[in-house]
Amino acid sequence: MAFASKKGWVRKLSPWLGLAALIVLLDQGTKLTIERVFDYGDVHPVTSFFNLVLTYNKGAAFSFLAGASGWQKQFLTVIGIGASLVIIYLLARHGTQKLFSLALALILGGAVGNVIDRIAYGHVVDFLDFHWRGWHWPAFNVADSAIVCGAALLILDELLRVRRSK
Repeated sequence: MAFASKKGWVRKLSPWLGLAALIVLLDQGTKLTIERVFDYGDVHPVTSFFNLVLTYNKGAAFSFLAGASGWQKQFLTVIGIGASLVIIYLLARHGTQKLFSLALALILGGAVGNVIDRIAYGHVVDFLDFHWRGWHWPAFNVADSAIVCGAALLILDELLRVRRSK
């Protein structure tokens, strides 16, 4: 009986962990490529509204806590690892809920990608720079994009769940 339940758990979890791993590979691969090709601070225009840049973020989203004295690296690493463990637990319990699990897998892949950077370098590598009429969105990366998409899908999943319950 225990073996059958373990097989069910693995069956529910494995596609989502596979997607998270794919996000991590894309994230780390793009960051390594940018770091090999660019020097810190280089800006390479791609379109009239998009540049590739190499910049580092020692903080969280939008450089929150970037100016702190260094404690934020450990704090944000622990938060990322803790969130990843909670997400894995949720995926194991709710792996058959496709939209919910897709959202969690995207967030998991993004969190792990950025945790790898914090552990390896002490900062997160960012390189995607969108701008318009002199206004620049803070630079970000594939992991950040996955986290934002996952968060949007979580909101959508909840809105759909509420709508179904009426």
